[in-house]
Amino acid sequence: MTDAEVPRQPNTFALWREVDDTRIRTRLGGIFYLLAWLLTWVFSTEPGSLMLVGLLGSILFAGLMAARLLHRPDGIDSPEQLQRWLDRHWGLILLTSLCWGQAHALALYSDAYTGSQMIATLATVAFATAMTFNFAMRRGRALLALALLYLPGLAVMALHWQQMHAMLITLTFYLGYLVLVLGRNHREYRATLNLELKLLEQQSQLDLLSRTDSLTQLGNRYQFNNLFPSLVANAVRQGEPLALVLMDIDFFKQVNDEHGHTAGDLCLSAFAEQMRKVFRRDGDALLRLGGEEFGVLLPGTTLAQAWDLAEHFRQVLETEGLLLAGQRLELTTSLGVGCFSSRHDDDADAFFKRVDGALYRAKREGRNRLVAADH
Repeated sequence: MTDAEVPRQPNTFALWREVDDTRIRTRLGGIFYLLAWLLTWVFSTEPGSLMLVGLLGSILFAGLMAARLLHRPDGIDSPEQLQRWLDRHWGLILLTSLCWGQAHALALYSDAYTGSQMIATLATVAFATAMTFNFAMRRGRALLALALLYLPGLAVMALHWQQMHAMLITLTFYLGYLVLVLGRNHREYRATLNLELKLLEQQSQLDLLSRTDSLTQLGNRYQFNNLFPSLVANAVRQGEPLALVLMDIDFFKQVNDEHGHTAGDLCLSAFAEQMRKVFRRDGDALLRLGGEEFGVLLPGTTLAQAWDLAEHFRQVLETEGLLLAGQRLELTTSLGVGCFSSRHDDDADAFFKRVDGALYRAKREGRNRLVAADH
């Protein structure tokens, strides 16, 4: 998943981040378990007599290494899929920990591995340390992995107390240290993740503000300039209709001159609210393009359907006007409407100019009317 595909929902983002961190941190880990086993086997006291066990262990750790490398989170993005991937990958991590814990216990228990017991023990310490610092995102599972790595060897040391008591005490103290560090690393990971989520939320809010008209809470010209070409391209690709309605409030300057700019702002807000009542489908994009000019993008809408909606809006406004501070303000609007046509529109700009021309004719012909763009 690329940065452009990073999910924006907090829960999904948290899972995606954990999946990405887990994948990166386990990518090379499997090979070190294989290398540690090979060293434990080769430097044992009797490597020749342990050929069968050595080969079986090598196959086992090579298989676990391959499984971890091949288990990639490609093409998944839903929370359920991400959680399922995490559960399965942690299953591989815990299985690897279990297998190494048993290998370490075998090396300590059998006299055949006397020459390589220290190699196996140092590898166990290294793996446990790596688990503590790299997989603190899931504290409970990391603690279980530590137990699977560490406890089998400690149990064997306890059985051979007289010979191994010093190492047992030392490793037990170090295990306690790792548990404490794991708790701290887990808190730091969660704090960093929460910070990322806050930054993501702030970025989303800033993006929303940059695309929203602060007065009417409709989309602004910036959003229109980004959305309009993509909707046109999608209409061409899908072969579906795309309608555009452009509208101006008639004689809006008189509202400001007679009632003041505060009343003018209220008028714009009330006009936008009336738009929401008529153009209320989920796919409709309502926008303030500047001043008293507004627009509506209607994907999947034919010219006839867009005409009916626009004419209904015009009639409601003409009949009811707008209610400002408890008083009715008579108001009308001029509208232009059109539907994208690949035969008449070379691109989005040509389509916009055609509909804008219809709006201009509506104003020139007396206002308070709807005009369809030329075909």
